[in-house]
Amino acid sequence: MIIMKFMEPMKNKRERRRLVGKLLFILYVAFLIYFLLFSDWYGRSPHLQYRYNLVPLKEIKRFWEYREVMGMYAVLTNLVGNILIFIPFGFFLPMGSAKKSFAVTTLLSFFLSLGIETFQLLTKIGSFDVDDLLLNTLGGIVGYLLYRVLSYIRRRMYEKETKAGKN
Repeated sequence: MIIMKFMEPMKNKRERRRLVGKLLFILYVAFLIYFLLFSDWYGRSPHLQYRYNLVPLKEIKRFWEYREVMGMYAVLTNLVGNILIFIPFGFFLPMGSAKKSFAVTTLLSFFLSLGIETFQLLTKIGSFDVDDLLLNTLGGIVGYLLYRVLSYIRRRMYEKETKAGKN
């Protein structure tokens, strides 16, 4: 179906943007799944026991309190990295979808993160961390807000070009 979509002539810029958004979204999700579940670089090796944190803000607080011991790289990778990794999700989702709702983007960010964390728990690859759910969802929200700001700027520029063309 996607191949047929490429073969059809694009009707307008909006349709092209949406198609590009869908393709980027699919590529991003494939990267995300690989990186968070299977990448050796991110420490995704099997454990013998289940590892989890169900206490909100516990790991965030621990990383911040022991930042000198752990090193800033570990702190940034965990805290900022969990936000950054979901920003594209929050950006590409409304770009490729007709539904551009804040609530939908927030819920889907949360449920994707929940799926990843649950998979990590069940397979004993990584650990289930409620703080990751919070940080990943925050990243999806930041991505959505970035999409809305850039979309607003793009619309304003288009309006200015249209007005300038009429004069």
